[in-house]
Amino acid sequence: MNTLQHKNLDDCEKCFFKAISCQYIKTEEFLRMQEQSLRVHFTRGEEILKQGVKSSHLVFLQSGIVKFCMHDESGKGLILTISKAPAMIGGADAINNGLNLYSLQAVEECDVCFIDYRILLEIAMTNSLFMLKLMEMMTGMFKSSILNFISLAHKQVNGRIADILLYLSRSVYENRSFTLSLTRKEIAEFAGCSTENVIHTLSKFHREGILLVIGKKIEILDVERLERISKTG
Repeated sequence: MNTLQHKNLDDCEKCFFKAISCQYIKTEEFLRMQEQSLRVHFTRGEEILKQGVKSSHLVFLQSGIVKFCMHDESGKGLILTISKAPAMIGGADAINNGLNLYSLQAVEECDVCFIDYRILLEIAMTNSLFMLKLMEMMTGMFKSSILNFISLAHKQVNGRIADILLYLSRSVYENRSFTLSLTRKEIAEFAGCSTENVIHTLSKFHREGILLVIGKKIEILDVERLERISKTG
């Protein structure tokens, strides 16, 4: 990562990670982590973490929305999940001295903090409650990824896209009406189907009065019907 292409962010006072951390550790311990952290701004499409590369930092998303991606040997991509700030979003593999299992990419403007995992672990090892909180924050992404894989394995396209729309509405945008940060192609990579399948399904839901779709703007008009499609998909 060429940090010269990004702007540094110096204000940690309103940071969610600081608010959580200082419930368990001393302010001077947090300041020690802060001194060794790099705060970076990413624009849409920029890669935050690269699959297959060794990482030395944990990654905390301060603002924005990101996607977790995996690519096979042929280069075909699959979106594991989508996360919004604030969240611990990556670098957990650094703890096991391994390579990143996935890539992280900004799907809109994002502010990210790279935290030196050696210093963080040194502090966490002396505070079991802080360690447990870190583990809780790091496992959120894996939970949503597992649920998405269950959907991919057991549901037809209609059910998968219904799942994604409900997830985006409830967990990302927190509103029945939202403007998609994702392209139709990215939704297809999330649902494990073709872009044509996504376009066709969204149009079908629109015609049936389940959704109102105007470009990137989506409003869920009939949540109960969308939930039934999700369950029977």
